[in-house]
Amino acid sequence: MWALLIWVSLLLISITHWVYSWRNPKCRGKLPPGSMGFPLLGESIQFFKPNKTSDIPPFIKERVKKYGPIFKTNLVGRPVIVSTDADLSYFVFNQEGRCFQSWYPDTFTHIFGKKNVGSLHGFMYKYLKNMVLTLFGHDGLKKMLPQVEMTANKRLELWSNQDSVELKDATASMIFDLTAKKLISHDPDKSSENLRANFVAFIQGLISFPFDIPGTAYHKCLQGRAKAMKMLRNMLQERRENPRKNPSDFFDYVIEEIQKEGTILTEEIALDLMFVLLFASFETTSLALTLAIKFLSDDPEVLKRLTEEHETILRNREDADSGLTWEEYKSMTYTFQFINETARLANIVPAIFRKALRDIKFKDYTIPAGWAVMVCPPAVHLNPEMYKDPLLFNPSRWEGSKVTNASKHFMAFGGGMRFCVGTDFTKLQMAAFLHRLVTKYRWEEIKGGNITRTPGLQFPNGYHVKLHKKRD
Repeated sequence: MWALLIWVSLLLISITHWVYSWRNPKCRGKLPPGSMGFPLLGESIQFFKPNKTSDIPPFIKERVKKYGPIFKTNLVGRPVIVSTDADLSYFVFNQEGRCFQSWYPDTFTHIFGKKNVGSLHGFMYKYLKNMVLTLFGHDGLKKMLPQVEMTANKRLELWSNQDSVELKDATASMIFDLTAKKLISHDPDKSSENLRANFVAFIQGLISFPFDIPGTAYHKCLQGRAKAMKMLRNMLQERRENPRKNPSDFFDYVIEEIQKEGTILTEEIALDLMFVLLFASFETTSLALTLAIKFLSDDPEVLKRLTEEHETILRNREDADSGLTWEEYKSMTYTFQFINETARLANIVPAIFRKALRDIKFKDYTIPAGWAVMVCPPAVHLNPEMYKDPLLFNPSRWEGSKVTNASKHFMAFGGGMRFCVGTDFTKLQMAAFLHRLVTKYRWEEIKGGNITRTPGLQFPNGYHVKLHKKRD
C-alpha cells in the first residue's frame, strides 16, 4: 500500500514538474511575455481558428493587446516567438544564415517535401534561386509578356460568354495552365490526368491539424501531393528517356542540370522544386486577382483611375490592337500602386517562420537558440501608426513611395535573401490581366462570396461575376 502511494506521489510530482517546465521554459536571459498553453498542444487550437475579417487575426490581436508586439507561445509542440514588431521582423529577414534560418513545422515538410526550397539553406538555396530566376528574372519576363497577355485575353473572352464566373477558381485555372505550360509543357486539353485537381485537394488540407487518417483534410492533402508528385515523376522519367532536341521549358533546363557531371541537383530536389513552383505561382496570384477585382467593384473611383491609365496606353499606340510592350508595362504607375495596396490588404501569407541559430538579444528580450520565430505581416501592414485608416483600400497612399517590393513596413512578398523570386511574375500577370479587363470589359457582381483567412492562406470563395464586353 505504501509502495503504491509512493509511486503515485512520484508520478504526480513528475507531472507537476513537467507542466511547470512546459509553462516556464528555461532561458539565459528574459523571454518575451506570453502563454505556452497546454502541454503538447500549446495554443494550436486558438491559432488555427479561421478569421473571417480583414483585420489582424484574433489570435495575434488579442495577445498583442495583452502582452505587447513581441510574445511567446507554443504551436503544435514547438516554442515560438511571435513578432508583430516591424523592427524585429525586418531584423529576422535580414539575418538569414547568420542568426536565423528558414523553418516550418514538420507537417509542412511532409506536405511540401523534405527537399523543398523552403527547407534548404546556404549554397543549395542560392543555387535553386538562381535556377528559378532563369525563368522569372527580368529577361524571362520580357519574353513571357506576350503569352501572359494572350492567356488573359482568351480567358476573358471565354468568361464573357458564360452566365457567371466564380473568380477564384477561374483565375486559378488560368494561371495554373499558363505556369504549368511554361514549367513542364503541361496541356490540360491533351493530358489524360487532371494535374490541377490534385493541387486543389492539396490546398484544401494545407492548413489543418496533422491527423493522417482517411477522411481528414490532412490525409486528402497528402494524397493530393502524392498523386501530383507521381505525375511529375512520370514526366521526368519520360523526358529522360526521350530527350527533346530543342529544350523549350523549365523542366528541360532542370533535366540538363541533373545530368551535368558533378551536379549537386538530385531528382528529389528537382521534383520538390517543381511542385512548390506550381503551387506558389498560381494559388497566391489567383487569390490576389480575385481580391483586386472585388476592390474595384467596391470602389468606382479607383476603377475609374485605373481604367484611365490603361486607356491612355491604348490611345498612345499607333495600333490600338497591338499587344502590350515592356515599356508600356513599366509605365503603369497607378497599376503598381493598386497592386501594392491589394497585396498589403490581402495578406496572402499571414505567417512566415524562421528558427534562431543561437541565442539572440533583441531590445529587452532573448530569443533562445532553436526556438521558432513567427513574423506576422498583417500586423505590420495594418499598423495605424504607419498606414492611416489601415483597413481602407487606398492605392493613392503609395504615391511618391519608393517601396516597390520589400521594406520594414511592407513584407507582402517576404524579405531578405528569401524574398519571393516570383514577385515580378505575379505583378506581370496581374497588370496584363487588369489591362485587358478594364479596357475591354465591364462586370457586375452576381454573388459576393466570403473570405476566410487561416494562419497560412485566405480563401475568397463563392465570388461570382458576370462579364460584358464594352462597345467600341
